Amino acid sequence: MILEHKGINIFYTDQGQGNTIVLLHGFLENSSMWDYILPQLTKKNRVICTDLLGHGKTGCIGYIHSMELMSETVEALLTHLNINQSIFIGHSMGGYIALAFAEKNPDKLKGLCLMNSTAQADSTQKKQNRDRAILAVKQNHKTFIRMAIGNLFRPKNRILFSKDINNVTNEALKTPLQGIIAALEGMKTRKDRETLWLSSSYKKLLIIGKEDPVLDYKTLIPQTKHDNIKLVEFPDGHMSHIENTYELSCSIMHFIENI
Repeated sequence: MILEHKGINIFYTDQGQGNTIVLLHGFLENSSMWDYILPQLTKKNRVICTDLLGHGKTGCIGYIHSMELMSETVEALLTHLNINQSIFIGHSMGGYIALAFAEKNPDKLKGLCLMNSTAQADSTQKKQNRDRAILAVKQNHKTFIRMAIGNLFRPKNRILFSKDINNVTNEALKTPLQGIIAALEGMKTRKDRETLWLSSSYKKLLIIGKEDPVLDYKTLIPQTKHDNIKLVEFPDGHMSHIENTYELSCSIMHFIENI
């Protein structure tokens, strides 16, 4: 389905009945990434998936897609659907966007899951890496995408999940150049929301891959130091929906059922 917003089309799907779950994909992904766990989630829940700005079938707005701008499109979609409260699950960049939404709309969240994501801002080193990535994208965005996708998996899983990596890469190659750069700029300049994450009252779940090539495991553990934050650890990489599909589905379903 399509929602027109600020002169662009926002693509979304709306499936199932029950508690409303909002799924936000990561960088270079689109709403199809959730196909691995969607059948399980839609059995007892209403699940909203959307392509975020500059990804999938959703257009671009300008040359920097800040996490706030991204979250505003999610807010517009939920207003359009008359959804007042929901549980957010955000993968990687989707988690940053979920936190931006939560900062502005704390009363609209029943729960929040950061999946292979973090509440912290980019470090100085990470910001420099984003700038290097932007240069690489401008030189040859297809080469950048092919390298980036494989590097999201635990090294030993890259052969085991080679077919999935190929599928994810093909989806990522649909991402327009403007959308890639706008998202990199937006992630680079995002606010630190660790205090918000730790202090907010709704139930929270942090899903970590111990061998995540993107996020430093040691920096994530302090983000679980609160009574209403549950930690789930997997032994693999950044792509838990592929590397740990069954365990992820069970963890998310348990989280939802206990809200």
